[in-house]
Amino acid sequence: MKRGVLIASGVYLASSVALAAWLLPAGREHSPVAFAAPRENAKWGAGNHATVDLRNLALRQARVWTPTDISAVDLAGNPPDATGLLSQPVVRCRYLDGPASGTTAKFDCVLPDGEVVKVKYGNTGEIHAEIAASRLLTALGFGADRMYMVPRVRCYGCVRTPYYTMKVLDYVHARERLVRSVPEDSYTDFEWVGVERRLEGAEIEAGDHDGWAWHELEPVDPSRGANRAERDALRLFAVLLAHWDNKASNQRLMCLSPSAPDGRACARPFAYINDLGATFGPNKVKLDHWSKAPIWKDRGRCTVSMRQFPYKGGTFPDTEISEAGRHLIARQLTGLTEGQLVALFTAAHFPEFHGGRGTAADPKSWAAVFLDKVRQIADAGPCPS
Repeated sequence: MKRGVLIASGVYLASSVALAAWLLPAGREHSPVAFAAPRENAKWGAGNHATVDLRNLALRQARVWTPTDISAVDLAGNPPDATGLLSQPVVRCRYLDGPASGTTAKFDCVLPDGEVVKVKYGNTGEIHAEIAASRLLTALGFGADRMYMVPRVRCYGCVRTPYYTMKVLDYVHARERLVRSVPEDSYTDFEWVGVERRLEGAEIEAGDHDGWAWHELEPVDPSRGANRAERDALRLFAVLLAHWDNKASNQRLMCLSPSAPDGRACARPFAYINDLGATFGPNKVKLDHWSKAPIWKDRGRCTVSMRQFPYKGGTFPDTEISEAGRHLIARQLTGLTEGQLVALFTAAHFPEFHGGRGTAADPKSWAAVFLDKVRQIADAGPCPS
């Protein structure tokens, strides 16, 4: 019995040492750049917190769309990079410890100038979905966080699998011990990752209100905020993308004007979808599923629904789209060419996600399904309202 215990203890110790050694960062070098202290994301309101009344007022007055020239949009390239820090051959950042939330492998990382970005890595469709969906929303005039497809991120202080490692360590209450043991000059490289920069502005939160639910768009004041056509255009495009994971925290309310120190109302509130990982499905980046997802619940009445998706629609209620809203999004969508769409799905690495084989690995197939959905929208009118 004693011998068996000793053997078991030895195996456990050896496996623990081996696992710890494997989890530690893969490389060592002194970073050629210095890292500033991380800058916190801006929050609206005095004390970085808005009252519920100010938050509700901001949502009632929020815009959701601005006119754009879609013919001039380059869907194949990353968004503009004013600092140049995300355009380097090797993007360097320092790991920022924080909660391992959600289900996608990701971590926060500090760039040399102190900006905090989110890095998504691994074989997950969310990276490709967010790259494509965010570029489309921006091109069409809606808001979106800026998503960059980056060939290599060198993360100093990162273990090899930071997200899953921290999940496990949190479970056994051992995170702090590992974080302290990682040498400052160690790094792990992550290849072909999605790097997320937030839309510029100050986030508006109040109490338990994190983001906004789709049913809250109904009382928006068209004299100050988005009119019905703009709100309906956003709803209709969300259906096209199959944005079924639409809990309130996946839509963000931002103030685009400078923060008022006395807590006055935001002068330029803006509402947008900030988490687009669960799109092009409902199973993420699945062509056959996405192609079968209908645009209309009732084409004659121009009714849309997400009840056929997971969560039975979530915060998205069945809605009758106005003719003005259908016309607005149809006008924008028909401005996209097949060439632009093929370039988009190619740049978002849809072929690589599907292993370069089969119909789902062909960007032209994705473009064809997209254009068919555009046709369903363009040919549906006129809507009753």
